Amino acid sequence: MAVPTLVRLVVQCRDRPGIVAAVARFLADRGANITSSAQHSTDPEGGWFFLRLEFDLPGGEVDALRAAFGAEVAQAFGMQWRLARADERQRVALLASREEHCLLDLLWRRRRGELRADIVVVIANHPDHRADVEAFGVAYEHVPVTPQSKPGAEARMLELLAGRVDLVVLARYMQVLSGDFLARVGAPVINIHHSFLPAFAGADPYARARERGVKIIGATAHYATDVLDAGPIIEQDVARVGHGHSVADLTAIGRDIERVVLGRAVAWHLDDRVLVHDGRTVVF
Repeated sequence: MAVPTLVRLVVQCRDRPGIVAAVARFLADRGANITSSAQHSTDPEGGWFFLRLEFDLPGGEVDALRAAFGAEVAQAFGMQWRLARADERQRVALLASREEHCLLDLLWRRRRGELRADIVVVIANHPDHRADVEAFGVAYEHVPVTPQSKPGAEARMLELLAGRVDLVVLARYMQVLSGDFLARVGAPVINIHHSFLPAFAGADPYARARERGVKIIGATAHYATDVLDAGPIIEQDVARVGHGHSVADLTAIGRDIERVVLGRAVAWHLDDRVLVHDGRTVVF
């Protein structure tokens, strides 16, 4: 007996009666068994509806199911949707600079099987981590960036990325990407930064935070947009700190939070748990 294929469906559309019933009926008519379901409505009277389902599909004919769902359900409700095998591996590129904690953590999580993805390339504006990255069996591309060479550097990065990846992750990539790059790369871009912004933007944020006696430090993972550090937020976390912590202590705590928050955000994106609407996210 053939093992059913696990399939994932994510939907967003205007809320109205009958959406869940229509989706469930469509799947039941094809012998599919729903194994996981989560939904959210911003307002049942004309708001937006969000749905994430996982189901077992006998026979595994995902392409035929996708075509039928689009014609019979999605079109009628004006849905934005994605339907794919749950074991489908996305192609991911990592962008990095000199700090390696987020970069190496993502490579380690991928090797441990915690990220359902293939990391196809690391692009860095410094050559520092080539040996570490290649030890994971991942290609390393050094693309230097200066204020004068930035347009050419972004053009080279687009050659390496555009149409070849499903997700780009800024693993502490310390360059501001242009709006043109973000528009042309053809994939979502996830960024991580400390949560002092905008209070302590720029260099040495932990030193200035200690001078001000902060009591909480944290990190934010978000989708990158052409407005710096203002994209839809995927995940955040914090840790309490005190007067006894040195700048080195705060920096170490901050790095730990950054890598954990970024790891969660990337994993949730790869598992289709993040839906974006009107500058905000719904995270199932």
